[in-house]
Amino acid sequence: MRIVLMGETAFGEKALERLVGVGEEVVGVYTSPEVTGRANPVKELALRLGIPTFQPESMKARETFDDYVRLSPGLNVMAYVTSILPESILSYPRFGSIQWHPSLLPKHKGGSSISWAIINGDTRTGITIFWPDKGIDTGPILMQKEAEISPDDTAGSLYFDRLFPLGIEALVESVELIRKGTAPRMPQDESQATYEPLLTEKNAVIDWCQPAARVYNLIRGTNPRPGATTGFSGTRFRVFDSELLADAVGGLPGEVADITERGLVVLAAEGGVLIKEVQPAGSPKMGATGFAAQVGLKVGHRLGG
Repeated sequence: MRIVLMGETAFGEKALERLVGVGEEVVGVYTSPEVTGRANPVKELALRLGIPTFQPESMKARETFDDYVRLSPGLNVMAYVTSILPESILSYPRFGSIQWHPSLLPKHKGGSSISWAIINGDTRTGITIFWPDKGIDTGPILMQKEAEISPDDTAGSLYFDRLFPLGIEALVESVELIRKGTAPRMPQDESQATYEPLLTEKNAVIDWCQPAARVYNLIRGTNPRPGATTGFSGTRFRVFDSELLADAVGGLPGEVADITERGLVVLAAEGGVLIKEVQPAGSPKMGATGFAAQVGLKVGHRLGG
């Protein structure tokens, strides 16, 4: 079965490595256009393997389609694809296209699904391999695998420790099912669908009047990107490593209750949060205690805005 792989980042690279490693015939690779000063691991691996590699500015361009057709693909494998492919490419191969998504569809459609599962307080999530159509994360489901969200997971740890390896193995298994002619097409129950927008600084601002557990979920769900945002005396900064302090009481929301070597104890409703690492605008990440000394932040001051 002639496979065209479309992917980016380390996930696309690992998917390509595994498919080739189990003997699949990958006849072409599509990945993102060049960005000056940034390595593309998918492209680098494909070139080492001698696989034709394409980086079109638009997947909808006529010349892109012409190059694609010359590969005579039997299946598209979409491993970390952030753009919507035209139907002409999705439906062209004999076996169609399959795509990886890091949630249990139809829940958490969209490009920040890992983060929103944590922000919403979910305790379980997973990955889905599905047959994409012209919609956003729509199309029948081929395979799903569940994963636990631990109380202290960040978006980064959940992705790299569980969803990344689950997704790679599920893609390999799915290709095998397609070859055997036993790959299912289970309709998504759209009555259960949820969709969240991409996370940006605008929807990652900390509201210290919220319960501490919700503040903590926002912080860990936006770690490592884009970071949860708060401020002090006109200085905006992003919060990364943190710890939930359910027994922190007294004071006003956003009030700094203590400053220790470990970080800043900041109060919220129904508890508090220990902030360990921050990043001021235009600066690298730094310890929260050092940041407090740098900007004159003291016990009794309030964060917010």
